[in-house]
Amino acid sequence: MEEPTTTAPLTDDDVGKTVVDTEGKQLGIVAKVENDRAAVDLEPSLAEQLLVSLGKEREDEEDYAVTEDMLERVDNEDVLRGER
Repeated sequence: MEEPTTTAPLTDDDVGKTVVDTEGKQLGIVAKVENDRAAVDLEPSLAEQLLVSLGKEREDEEDYAVTEDMLERVDNEDVLRGER
């Protein structure tokens, strides 16, 4: 039986990171982190990516909410849990 993986908490350091599925497919970027929840922009434009890289966090109605318990691991990318 596989034990659940523990992840590091979501922090402002995750803003701008790529979010991927368990197979490594890019799903979007973290646009904002607030209250242990990341707002993930699934289709970031070049302008949105630039704003995030400059520290201009922003969340819009099209972002997908990701909580810490949905993550398998947090390192140079945020990897969502899922079936392999």
